[in-house]
Amino acid sequence: MEQVAKQIAAKLLQIKAIKLEPANHFTWASGWFSPIYCDNRKTLSYPEVRNFITDSFVKVIKEHFADFDVVAGVATGAIAQGVLVAKAMNKPFVYVRSKAKEHGMGNQIEGYLESGKKVLVIEDLISTGGSSLSAVKAIREAHCEVIGMCAIFTYGFQKADDNFHQENVKLIALSNYDSLIEHALETGYVSENDLKLLQEWRKNPATWKK
Repeated sequence: MEQVAKQIAAKLLQIKAIKLEPANHFTWASGWFSPIYCDNRKTLSYPEVRNFITDSFVKVIKEHFADFDVVAGVATGAIAQGVLVAKAMNKPFVYVRSKAKEHGMGNQIEGYLESGKKVLVIEDLISTGGSSLSAVKAIREAHCEVIGMCAIFTYGFQKADDNFHQENVKLIALSNYDSLIEHALETGYVSENDLKLLQEWRKNPATWKK
């Protein structure tokens, strides 16, 4: 798993799905300042990367989540990857909106999800886990069991760990911040001087400033 984590981290950096700029900063939608920005939707435009991620998902799922009925993608970033996983594993697929639609049928879960089914959730990115666990809540309210969640990448925030533990959701991420920084340091993408800043940001992302 550690090798896969570094391979995916390398691919995400290579196609600029992840950007690291310790000397500057990005501003997230939450208002947080950050030396890193991740957009895993870019992986869909690179077949080799896209297929590697799908294959890695399938292997991890078979190892950790053998028994499930339906794949659910978290809208919008994980819809396409969720479909690819569902296709590879010959499972039904649904996706979960951030909130119910305000028109039509008012659905939050799109597709057909029968009560009592065991659901595996696919996510593209884990930050604090808020939106991911909102999807879990919607699935549970549909009287289904969430057996766990698989994500492409996690920042590894303690807050996310605490949130997933509190909601009793098993999370497996293909890659993570530690693997990313290790690879970036080994390849000269970042310097030793950048390392302390990158580590400090991960400890207190909500209050970090460049």
